[in-house]
Amino acid sequence: MLHLDLTKLEGFIPQDYLTQRMAGLEKAASMLANHDGPGGDFTGWVYLPRDYDKEEFARIQAAAKKIQQQSQVLVVIGIGGSYLGARAVIDLLASPNYNLKKKDTPDILFAGNGLSTDALLETIALIGDRDFSVNVISKSGTTTEPAVAFRIFKALLEEKYGKEGARSRIYATTDKAPELTPPADATVIPYEQLLTGTAEQA
Repeated sequence: MLHLDLTKLEGFIPQDYLTQRMAGLEKAASMLANHDGPGGDFTGWVYLPRDYDKEEFARIQAAAKKIQQQSQVLVVIGIGGSYLGARAVIDLLASPNYNLKKKDTPDILFAGNGLSTDALLETIALIGDRDFSVNVISKSGTTTEPAVAFRIFKALLEEKYGKEGARSRIYATTDKAPELTPPADATVIPYEQLLTGTAEQA
């Protein structure tokens, strides 16, 4: 439970600042809790920290451990929120200079957010001879930029590890019924449907 302390604001705001707004605040809290206000279908995030899929979370943790054990680089392929969301979390929880720090976890490189040949070749050069895995993040699988990048890095994986070895290094974060078709043995991590309310919880 959050507690709002406005005592340090005395002298800067009216004494009845909070009481005047209490009715509106209670109404907003009720709409969030009951998912019945404008945009109520998109408020699953309110209880996500409590009601998340524990089994799916365990699978994600297992996938992370596997990536750390077998790869020195993880290539995250995505665009828009798929790309920015992953990057923002790393910047917040680790560091904007994560790849430059000494650590016992893989470097994380991003691809699929543009069609620049130079940027793609630079990413491939940064991987070099190091072992790597790929996490392609796409809900539809039809967006051009990540689709192109995925095919290129999938081919690189198959060239380096063979088709069977590549399958164990591809992680697809996608919808329950994706248009993007990962290899049969790839690890598929469904989107958390409660975040959007557009489908059943994975």
